Amino acid sequence: MSLETGILFDRRFQEHEAPYEHPERPARLAAIESRLEREGLTARCRRIPAREATRDELLAVHTSRLVLEIEATAGRRYTSLDPDTYASPGSALAARLAAGGLVDLALGVLRGELRNGLALLRPPGHHAEADRAMGFCLFNNVAVAARAAQRDAGPARILIVDWDVHHGNGTQNTFYEDASVLYFSTHQWPFYPGTGAITETGASRAAGRTINVGWPAGRGDADHLAAFDDLLLPVAREFDPDLVLVSCGFDAARGDLLGQQLLSPGGYAAMTSRLQSLAGGKLILALEGGYALDAIAASAAACLQALLGDPAEEPDAGAPSPAARRAIADAREAQRPFWRALQNGNEEARPAGRPTRNGQ
Repeated sequence: MSLETGILFDRRFQEHEAPYEHPERPARLAAIESRLEREGLTARCRRIPAREATRDELLAVHTSRLVLEIEATAGRRYTSLDPDTYASPGSALAARLAAGGLVDLALGVLRGELRNGLALLRPPGHHAEADRAMGFCLFNNVAVAARAAQRDAGPARILIVDWDVHHGNGTQNTFYEDASVLYFSTHQWPFYPGTGAITETGASRAAGRTINVGWPAGRGDADHLAAFDDLLLPVAREFDPDLVLVSCGFDAARGDLLGQQLLSPGGYAAMTSRLQSLAGGKLILALEGGYALDAIAASAAACLQALLGDPAEEPDAGAPSPAARRAIADAREAQRPFWRALQNGNEEARPAGRPTRNGQ
């Protein structure tokens, strides 16, 4: 019997809602869920129930002060956590459910109980720092799931791919000195939150475990796929992950309200398909940004088709732009000292031993 694709969503995620017009709004999930239902995709997946993250799971990433700060917003009509980030009466519960549900989905995939998975989460997470909610994010869902996976599987090696249009500062900072996690981000740069320079490559024994590709505005499918083919995949094969988690923002899509990139649904599907070649296909996409309702619905559907093994929409044709080639070349050069796969044109380097959680 073949393994199923897991899908996670919960109506309580919709209870995170600002009392004013805000781009991170419940309609985002409603649009995705409607599209997946209409195309018959949801019915082909195994529904994973959301459950509240435990205090220990949250404290593996966040300070107790932040956890208490988020909890204190429960029942309040409105709390401003920073100029962009809010909490409503149901936000604390939604945030715990998103983090805990993603932990269970990640463990199901890591243990071989599920083939792969899609988590339709609100609020998003990749900007949340250890001690600070920011950028629409309360708890860092992907970071919490990565730490839980490592506790469950011992020295598990986790690849986190972040294709949101904004750099995932919180995720990068969580793992910046941890050699057991490889963080790879494509993002518009310079752009909010101001992090994600190519020169940010990891610290201490984790040098080379952070890879940033900062784009100018207007990069499309061919550009993003070239970053995967020429940089991410050679390095990831050498790193040899046990699990791949994606901070799956759809705000690099053409027409997004906040981003200025040009990815198509076919481009997102093609990136998903490429990642299925890693970690024995143990891959989870966790929703981050994306604010144009039609674009996020179409992109999520294309990604789920790829996870299910269906033929998906083709990416836009064409070659990478000169600007993208320069950005990729610069990122490769910054990473060259740390990866045999990038040295002397050796794109087929294989794993060179498995480091422990905190070192080589």
